[in-house]
Amino acid sequence: MMQTALELRNLSKTYHIRAGGGLFPAVNTLHAVRGVSLILPRNKILGLVGESGSGKSTTGLMALRLLEPTGGQILVGGADITGLDHKALKPFRRKMQVVFQDSYSALDPMMTLAQIVAEPLHIHGLGSAREQTDQALDWLVRVGLDRSYGSRYPHELSGGQRQRVAIARALILRPDVLVADEPTSALDVSVKAQIINLLQDLQAEMGLSILFISHDLSVVRSLTDSVAVMLAGRIVEQAPTEAIFADPQHIYTRSLLDAIPALNPKDRQRRSFISPAQIEAGTPRYSAAALGIPPSDVPGLVQVSPDHLVEAVVTP
Repeated sequence: MMQTALELRNLSKTYHIRAGGGLFPAVNTLHAVRGVSLILPRNKILGLVGESGSGKSTTGLMALRLLEPTGGQILVGGADITGLDHKALKPFRRKMQVVFQDSYSALDPMMTLAQIVAEPLHIHGLGSAREQTDQALDWLVRVGLDRSYGSRYPHELSGGQRQRVAIARALILRPDVLVADEPTSALDVSVKAQIINLLQDLQAEMGLSILFISHDLSVVRSLTDSVAVMLAGRIVEQAPTEAIFADPQHIYTRSLLDAIPALNPKDRQRRSFISPAQIEAGTPRYSAAALGIPPSDVPGLVQVSPDHLVEAVVTP
């Protein structure tokens, strides 16, 4: 039986934005995330992909309770953490950590690297000050830096080195779940590959479960076990990684795959920019009878093959 590290059930986020001035301004509703349901199995990597504004980072922040959802549930190791207050949530903070895209702003410029990496141990009161520092220096070595880096400051490092420090800080608590939000998008190709290899090694070594958020499908293909594709705040397709690349069902997924750079000119495809009308026209259609469901039961995603779900129009 599959064990679940993180589960999102019908998660939503809505913003109400005032438009115009006056005594009674209009209020517009923005649905940033719409009914997202995801399961991250233990010791697996799930890619969450989509273009800017698709809602993937918002989903990741809600999964960590760094952003409060408007609706839905968040379960960590089977425990519902959606309504927990700050005190009750603290033990779960040890089980969930994050690596952000911008490593420079994520690291305190006034702290040494040893202090930065040891900070989670200090927050949770784990070990003496000496033990915390020793563990921090050991983790710098584990992510490919020397112990002598412990006395340096973030501004002395390259972008790739700062991201290594951010990974060390996130993993020093040995969490069950890591949310990696575009951790390689600001890095050049060679450094990006090094960080991906580091994440793969640490994931295998620690049995870590990773929600990997990215718009770079070439990175996602090399790293993840399965992929969920987001569009306008909702999941439109989800499948094992190779199934997504070999047999994409949704027009939006195919559009994203068309955008992957190809070295061979013969393999290059013209980027397909799709309108809402094209998405609606290109959405797969299945009959309720073929799916074996009642005509009145219209799911958001339908199963088109084992473990392959796609947003579809269901007809009687």
